Amino acid sequence: MFEVKREEFVNKTFRLNKTLVEELAKCASEHKISMNALVAQCCRYALDHMIDPSNKPEA
Repeated sequence: MFEVKREEFVNKTFRLNKTLVEELAKCASEHKISMNALVAQCCRYALDHMIDPSNKPEA
């Protein structure tokens, strides 16, 4: 059954390197999405694929 879900959003301000912002803007434009949507996807991907320090082999 279809269920309508409402996401909660929070406004935050971050300072990013100018070059990174320019790269993000270009990528967002090329994919026809907002920079906000791109940054959210990048953060989600990074968190989902982050290495767990407890599983890291010792050097």
